[in-house]
Amino acid sequence: MDVRSEVRDFISAHFYVPPDMQVEDGDPLLARGIMDSTGVLELIVFLEGRYGMSVEDDEVVPENLGSIAGIASYVERKRGGAVQSQVT
Repeated sequence: MDVRSEVRDFISAHFYVPPDMQVEDGDPLLARGIMDSTGVLELIVFLEGRYGMSVEDDEVVPENLGSIAGIASYVERKRGGAVQSQVT
């Protein structure tokens, strides 16, 4: 399973997404009300545990953690892999 799919599964399992809401990879998770600041902390714990990486304070920005696509790209950069630039 790729990073994007794993992040999407984590969000679906840990945050309330109304059944009639379609969440696209580029959608802003905070602005759409899917995550709040506590949710961002939960996401960070998941990312650090799942991918063995450390999220630094200055990296907690919307570009890195604000959307599924941004999170996947951030994880890939931190892991030294290829960046997935495709946003649906």
